[in-house]
Amino acid sequence: MDDYFVHPTAELSPKALIGKGTRIWHQAQIREGARIGADCIIGKGVYVDFDVVIGNMVKIQNYVSVFHGSTIEDGVFLGPYVCLTNDKRPRAITPEGALKRDEDWEQGFIRIRYGASIGAGAIILPDVTIGRFALVGAGAIVTRDVPSHGIVVGTPAVLNGYACQCGHRLTQDNSGTWFCQVCLRVYELQEIER
Repeated sequence: MDDYFVHPTAELSPKALIGKGTRIWHQAQIREGARIGADCIIGKGVYVDFDVVIGNMVKIQNYVSVFHGSTIEDGVFLGPYVCLTNDKRPRAITPEGALKRDEDWEQGFIRIRYGASIGAGAIILPDVTIGRFALVGAGAIVTRDVPSHGIVVGTPAVLNGYACQCGHRLTQDNSGTWFCQVCLRVYELQEIER
């Protein structure tokens, strides 16, 4: 634990792997098999399920739930109360009325690619990939893949433009080139489509 910080109220499985410089704050729970990279911030009350993979320099704000089947690449931001789900057909009981067991459910997967940001309170449903540097608006419910640099908002979330690596909205000129009016980065269309 000399390489990372865990608040005394956090619950860290001895079977989790934590990278150098990572800080895990109040009442967070990190389950067995979870792998968290270097220089991450895991906020108050965050739940990281078993075998979840989290890259380097990831910021996970307070009360986020990251369920089994999630992979978060480097440089991702998850705002407060974000929920990454995994149950494709949620039911507490089987059709016969018995309590469901682990083998009775079908797990989905979520991948959040490099540099993406998910706004506060957003819910990501199973079998969704959020592209590189995409922006998901606060409170959105994401039911399908988001392209790299895509901005999605609403319930269900719909594409509402494209974002620069710096986070500002991209503008398209008459030739079809996308550019940022703030940092002046230029993008070719094929770069931001999947």
